[in-house]
Amino acid sequence: MPTQEDVVPNRLTAFKNKGKNLEEMRRRRSEVRVELRKAHKDDQLLKRRNIADFEEPSSPLQDNNIQMPQTIPVDEIIAGMSSSDPDAQFQATQAARKTLSRERNPPIDVMIECGIVPRCVEFLSYHHNPSLQFEASWALTNIASGNSEQTYAVIKSGAVPKLVALLSSPSAHVAEQAVWALGNIAGDGPVARDLVINNGAVPALLELIRPETAVTFLRNIVWTLSNLCRNKNPPPPFESIKMCLPALNKLLNYGDSDVLADTCWALSYLTDGTNDKIQAVVDIGVVPRLVELLSFNEVSVLTPALRAVGNIVTGNDTQTDAVINAGGLKYLGQLLDHPRLNIMKEAAWTVSNITAGNVDQIQEVVKAGLVEPLIAVLTKGDFKSQKEAAWAVTNFTSGGSADQIVHLVRCGVLKPFCDLLDSKDWKTVSVVLDGLGNILQTAEKMGEVERVAIMIEECGGLDKLESLQQHETEQIYQKSLQLIETYFSDADAEDSNLVPSEVDGQLDFNNSDKVPEGGFSF
Repeated sequence: MPTQEDVVPNRLTAFKNKGKNLEEMRRRRSEVRVELRKAHKDDQLLKRRNIADFEEPSSPLQDNNIQMPQTIPVDEIIAGMSSSDPDAQFQATQAARKTLSRERNPPIDVMIECGIVPRCVEFLSYHHNPSLQFEASWALTNIASGNSEQTYAVIKSGAVPKLVALLSSPSAHVAEQAVWALGNIAGDGPVARDLVINNGAVPALLELIRPETAVTFLRNIVWTLSNLCRNKNPPPPFESIKMCLPALNKLLNYGDSDVLADTCWALSYLTDGTNDKIQAVVDIGVVPRLVELLSFNEVSVLTPALRAVGNIVTGNDTQTDAVINAGGLKYLGQLLDHPRLNIMKEAAWTVSNITAGNVDQIQEVVKAGLVEPLIAVLTKGDFKSQKEAAWAVTNFTSGGSADQIVHLVRCGVLKPFCDLLDSKDWKTVSVVLDGLGNILQTAEKMGEVERVAIMIEECGGLDKLESLQQHETEQIYQKSLQLIETYFSDADAEDSNLVPSEVDGQLDFNNSDKVPEGGFSF
């Protein structure tokens, strides 16, 4: 997030794109990502546990019909796993897996403390016994689904290279279980993720994506790949994961929504970075399909598709044009009215990064009819969405032409924009003050500053600016003071004939009786 000093340090340098820092205006703000991830944590879980392959009875009457697993004492499990008898090894490892697979409160710590992890890791190398490999992989999967300490117990026992080796197992069940275990490990964070990558997991996973791959298997593969692409501190080594891009491009057209969702998540992570990374994603041709998915009816797919598109438009003008040329603005206009508030907020954030672009891109926003829905978000959206819409408006006023800014004002932006001056969030207030300064400066260049100043006063903006003189944040006080002294110091002496009339509650720019001599252009 830009600091208070960084937002737009001087409104004069911000006018018409001059002196504008694109990195400030096109924003990859971590708080947006965190909020989005928290809101949709159920859409794409970082870790997943295998639940046991038996059903618990839902009523006592079912007890006679369902064979419940027998509970085997932990010491017997350890004894069996330590045995040299293959049957005993299998039965004990399966018992451990079933214990770890129970739906409620699996005793992960107990199993770790009893020392089963190293033995399970050892069993991964028993290529003559795929059934034992499968049970050991499943047990490790569930242990790695726990907290970081529990996952580390799996890592330090040397499981990662052996699990990667199992990706090429002739047994599809063993390979799939290894995929799942690696996905849980990679989901623990950057260190574990990079360990999986450095052991050669990416090319081995890509080898598993074939036309005949079962959809359930493919879901796990793509989910694991998405975990290998995620996290930012630090990000994954791009050279190691960009080999995923061609496969992700093909998977964007797959018919399963779970596969689509994790494919879009992976692309959203890969575009969350520098422009060269964004370009690598754009170059494989995914943008038209990502844009098309903005109309997808399942939020689990729509959310990461929107995030990926939003990340792409944080890039340079050419990358932003790729989204515009693919018809992205049409869908964004619809998403600004989405019933899910997080989607509305994401759409407004995405639009804000487009209005941070050049005059032609802002004109595309105008042509697509996005100004009105953006103002609607300012008027009735939740605060997080309003905040993003405020950024969109201020970016618009920073880079837009005079005619474009006049259009923005004529559409009724001033009232909801000024209303945000009451916000308790000083950063949002700062953004609005910058936007108002840009609008007034444009009006001044057109000789219409008095008229616009009165419009701001009519909608309560001047009262709010005066209240900000008491604001606890020094920069807010200074910005509001500058606006008042520059544009409102003689407000009481203005000719009342400059006040625009109202038609149906709206300010009328076309009242010929109020047009000043020489013509009216604003």
